[in-house]
Amino acid sequence: MTYPLSYGHHLKQVLVLGLPLAGSQLAQIALSLVDTAMLGWYDPTALAAQTLASGLFLVLLLASSGFASALPPLVAGAEARGDTTQARRLTRMALWLSVIAGLVSLPILLSAEPIFLALGQKPEIAALAGDYLDVLAWGIFPALATMVLKSYLSALERSHVVLAVMLVALVINAAANYALIFGNWGLPELGVTGAAIASLLMHLATMIFLCGYVQKVLPEQALFQRLWKSDPESLARVFRLGWPIGLTMVAEVGLFGTSSVFMGWLGETALAAHGIALQVTSVIFMVHLGLSQAATIRAGQSYGRGAMADLVRGAKAAIGLSMLAVLTTSAVIIAVPEVLVGLFLDPNAPGRDEIIAVGRVFLIAAALFQLTDALQVMALGLLRGLQDTRRPMIFAAISYWVVGAPAAWYLSSQTEIGGVGVWLGLAAGLTLAAVSMMTRFWRSVVPAARAALEAEGAVQPASGGSD
Repeated sequence: MTYPLSYGHHLKQVLVLGLPLAGSQLAQIALSLVDTAMLGWYDPTALAAQTLASGLFLVLLLASSGFASALPPLVAGAEARGDTTQARRLTRMALWLSVIAGLVSLPILLSAEPIFLALGQKPEIAALAGDYLDVLAWGIFPALATMVLKSYLSALERSHVVLAVMLVALVINAAANYALIFGNWGLPELGVTGAAIASLLMHLATMIFLCGYVQKVLPEQALFQRLWKSDPESLARVFRLGWPIGLTMVAEVGLFGTSSVFMGWLGETALAAHGIALQVTSVIFMVHLGLSQAATIRAGQSYGRGAMADLVRGAKAAIGLSMLAVLTTSAVIIAVPEVLVGLFLDPNAPGRDEIIAVGRVFLIAAALFQLTDALQVMALGLLRGLQDTRRPMIFAAISYWVVGAPAAWYLSSQTEIGGVGVWLGLAAGLTLAAVSMMTRFWRSVVPAARAALEAEGAVQPASGGSD
């Protein structure tokens, strides 16, 4: 018999897991910033084409990555029970499903030019976007395999390796971009195609790095042993948990993409300021996402052992850390919004003062929804730890597309508040998502935890798994 672990222990474990995961997410953001910056220096038309193409690639990648995102709670639960064989089988089936999802996405990516032309894009931009995706389309396979391996290692509490591989990816991508976009170091100048080759090389290198790490450092896991052997039961578990996660991520990404469309209707200044505000909030969001991923793993471990009191304490620790981050980042945003917006603008850029003035208001509005944005992603992480993904998918669809998007459209275009209305609409959708998902989590967990504590006199049975 053993008492539930202390809050201090849970706080430490969430930080040990969450900080490297947050760092890896920040490195992921840095990858897109490097691509944007280098193509922006090279040619604005190439940048526009890459922005269009990478947006399509990202949507399909996210839709296909639900199987990778389903892995942490499943593997963490299996490892907590000491069932390494099951953890290995689940990971292999996640790789299978990811490859299948990639095969479904591939024809769409290779048909990018006619798709963009049908959507009314300029022929020159559509052609360059097609050139970009003719190369990068093949990168969806190593990209998805990398996501599976990162999820697997995170579930084994090796999040520092995930951070290391993202930093390696950042260096590879920057160096390859510099060489292939501009034709440096004796290589040909390939422009947007060079950027696509650089991204493909980066995805391949990170996959090879992770495969080598698992094979060399974790030989006892035998992850790639009989990789071709099917396991229908494990495949079904990953599929059931994973497809709703993919759709949930697409729903949220789609909401923010649509917000840019609404803002574009209000003019170039509003759209530029909105883009800057989104970049700032995206960087902050990565901290909450890393903590949420750590919460998924910790909840999956406790759930796998049946340790409900530890599940409650771990959830409270993760939420508390996320709320501390909210207070800190919101204070910075409110204190120096002009400085933050100015970091993204050339001091001599035309219209700079106007963009800063508008962006300042948007950032203050964004600070107000940091709380609900953090709570909704934390609730998602905790529910995934309980292997609950279908109901959150429904909550997300309703919150973002029945409430959030219509509210953003109405407030921005049918009232006098303009661009601020877009941010208030986003806040409305995120708030509903946070309330509904947090309510579901606590209604699922608290009764079970109370029953366990009452049955065992506030103690829980020891388990074979380590915490």
